[in-house]
Amino acid sequence: QQAGMACAASTSVTALNRCASSTARLPLACALRKRSTRIGRTSVTLTLAREAGASATRRGALASVVCSLVYSRTVPVMASAGTRSEFEKVLDEPNWPDTWPYRPEDFGRYDESSDTLFYDAPRFVTHIDDAAISALTKHYEETFPPSSSKDVAILDMCSSWISHYPKGYTASRISGLGMNEAELARNSVLTDYELKDLNTDPTLPYEDNTFDVITNAVSVDYLNKPREVFKEMHRVLKPGGTAMMSFSNRCFPTKAISIWTASGDLDHVWIVGSYFHYTPGFTAPKARDISPPPGMFGMTSDPMYVVYATKRHEM
Repeated sequence: QQAGMACAASTSVTALNRCASSTARLPLACALRKRSTRIGRTSVTLTLAREAGASATRRGALASVVCSLVYSRTVPVMASAGTRSEFEKVLDEPNWPDTWPYRPEDFGRYDESSDTLFYDAPRFVTHIDDAAISALTKHYEETFPPSSSKDVAILDMCSSWISHYPKGYTASRISGLGMNEAELARNSVLTDYELKDLNTDPTLPYEDNTFDVITNAVSVDYLNKPREVFKEMHRVLKPGGTAMMSFSNRCFPTKAISIWTASGDLDHVWIVGSYFHYTPGFTAPKARDISPPPGMFGMTSDPMYVVYATKRHEM
């Protein structure tokens, strides 16, 4: 999926760096201040880069170094049949702070150059491996309105040349919002598309109460104005509509926000859940671990997680 300063595609999946191992949390070495956030039953320290006098470039560079390390693929902790994984339990007892817990520098990036230029050339590649793509497609099969439903509208936010929707799936409207026109034009599932850099202007170019479903695949970690974007998502969703944010442990380190590169997958579930929590009008966020099980000889694919919430009906 497209990502970046709002959303766009970049290089092949093999060129993507893992942001962190499935359970590791990687604090930035230059941090002087730590905030502890209770995640489920585990107290996790989110270490934030806030060195006195440190420039944004230095913070971003360190985040890039941390994120650029290639971590070995270890077998993730798989939930047994009928049980939930540790990732799905993160939002059971999130213990949200009373107020928005982030600072502006948490959304800084090493590369603050124009994403319009960065994503100017089309890249017809995927960003997660085949097993992870299949898991995401299966999730959509299980959660989307029935195919060919009348009056169903879906928004693929941060879209690209492929949306990973079920084969043959149709709806009365499937809109794509992304940053490269050649990629969007090739996406056969879309009925219409718009070009938009959400990190420059987070306003969604749609009317209120338009969509039944919003999807965003492996791009939420690039949004530097998530509060504004999630407010817009709420606005354009129909009452009862659901927004689904899916992500893995891969990222473009120079474009991902610093709080993402400084933390691990459990933290990422909490972070995305917090975006929903601090947006009035959404139900309590939930998480699904849709990571494919280990294959032959214990080999694992890219993990996949979905954090989702529904727009409340007006009282």
